[in-house]
Amino acid sequence: LHLRKDNGLVRDVFQPHNMMELRGNVGIGHCRYPTAGSSSCAEAQPLYTNYPHGICVAHNGNLTNTRELSSHVRENIGRHVNTESDSELLLNLFAEHLMEEQRAKSHKNKENANGSAASSAASTSSATGSSAEMAETIFAAMTRVMQQCRGGYAGLYLINGVGLVGFRDPNGIRPLVFGCRRADGSTEGGITMNVNGSHFNEHGIPQSPTDMDSADKTLDFVFCSESVAIDTLGFQLVRDVKQGEAIFIDLDGNCHTRVCHQQTLSPCIFEYVYFARPDSIIDGISVYETRLKMGEKLAERILKKYPEHDIDVVIPIPDTSRTSALQAAYRLNRPFREGFIKNRYIARTFIMPGQETRKKSVRLKLNTIKSEFMGKNVLLVDDSIVRGTTAHEIVQMARDAGAKNVYFSSAAPPIRYPNIYGIDIPTRKELIAYECEEEEIAAKIGCNWVVYQDLTDLENSILESSFIGPDKKMTQFDTSCFSGKYVTGEKIGDAYFSHLHEQRNDKAQQQRRKRGNENGKDDSPAPKRAPVQSNDGCESVANDKSTPLKPEQFAAPCEPLSNKPTGVAR
Repeated sequence: LHLRKDNGLVRDVFQPHNMMELRGNVGIGHCRYPTAGSSSCAEAQPLYTNYPHGICVAHNGNLTNTRELSSHVRENIGRHVNTESDSELLLNLFAEHLMEEQRAKSHKNKENANGSAASSAASTSSATGSSAEMAETIFAAMTRVMQQCRGGYAGLYLINGVGLVGFRDPNGIRPLVFGCRRADGSTEGGITMNVNGSHFNEHGIPQSPTDMDSADKTLDFVFCSESVAIDTLGFQLVRDVKQGEAIFIDLDGNCHTRVCHQQTLSPCIFEYVYFARPDSIIDGISVYETRLKMGEKLAERILKKYPEHDIDVVIPIPDTSRTSALQAAYRLNRPFREGFIKNRYIARTFIMPGQETRKKSVRLKLNTIKSEFMGKNVLLVDDSIVRGTTAHEIVQMARDAGAKNVYFSSAAPPIRYPNIYGIDIPTRKELIAYECEEEEIAAKIGCNWVVYQDLTDLENSILESSFIGPDKKMTQFDTSCFSGKYVTGEKIGDAYFSHLHEQRNDKAQQQRRKRGNENGKDDSPAPKRAPVQSNDGCESVANDKSTPLKPEQFAAPCEPLSNKPTGVAR
């Protein structure tokens, strides 16, 4: 295995010399902002454990029963947990269950062994049969993981020398899609048909190489959170990974699938509102079409509430709200104008650590075109309002640019509850809509009035954009940050939410960062302990036994350590 990870942007972390060390034809990657654990480099993914086989995990989402799982991993399994990351729990649970399933199968095979007959059977077993047996073992382990883990998650396990496993939580809260292409790079004729018929079986996955003709024997596969990545890389979108499903691809290109532990599909509605790119397709639904519908229904709500409005111009808050604002302007019969220009080098502000940081970043992120505001009644359209920091600054910028009146609209309903499935909407008291109605919110952000989308209209915007057919149409979403109803059973007022507030509110996060800075500058003698890993656990790792790297080839020095992978793991 070869590993490279660090804090920072992808373009900065993965320099050409780093990429040269990442050799092989199977790999996983991850971009993260922390909603559980910390922002320590040691918690950057993929995470790795060396037994059995050597397994890495990359994971999107949050587990909600981490304290229970952490105690189980430490006390019952006897595995050490290095970090506060729930991804490490997913890794250790799968590793342990995979090891147990392999031992049970080995014990059963020994019991069934019967002299020369067993030897004969072993000698005639095919590569396909071995792959199928491994798939059964992996699916059994995945079933146990999904039965234990509560929350919203989607991810990948890379099993050294075995293959790649993609999985999605039983409710399908977090997205995961699956694609493939011809391994020779040819795109002529696609991959949908060959002389023997469809390339896809009844489960909607590509047939194994042994079932294909020689020209199409091998396919490349890809898993990712959004379909846009599949398009960009030149792959063909096969489908979404189903809720509770695991897909295993072995090193020979055989593809196996199993629904391990399935409940009602309930994708996170905030993916359609904010996170996903408009050109993505999630669970058979176009994000772009959804946002057009959201803008149309938002405009209808404005017309219903303010039929005699005096709006002169509709201006989006870049970038996510642009699609909704365009359709809202069309429905309101008012001109659509770009009044804010976005600085492409500033990240999304709502996930930034600390209220002051978010506030300062808004004006660095956006600048006004004053001619679009001067003397006009402007309707600002945003995808959502979370803490209100961005909205307040933007309203003030519009007034500073000469706007006569500023009206604000949100393409999403009021966010009044924390998100516990992997989005940084942590605590109720930090949300501007907490125990507030629209008039109070308008006063807080400084606009003349504010209008929110209705939750039913938001759900219908998504359902009406579906093109996967009426027989597969989804019936519900995770709307917890709007409705306070959590599909995995948590209830507002539970001890879990008190613990969540203690760990994730702005003040607690600032204190953790402060302690980390103080520890980094502490010159006092440290207590005796095992040597720690260099670069906070983020140096490159390699354990390729066939072609070992020379010491000078590593991107960072490799030091001994306890409880974490060493620079070279043998």
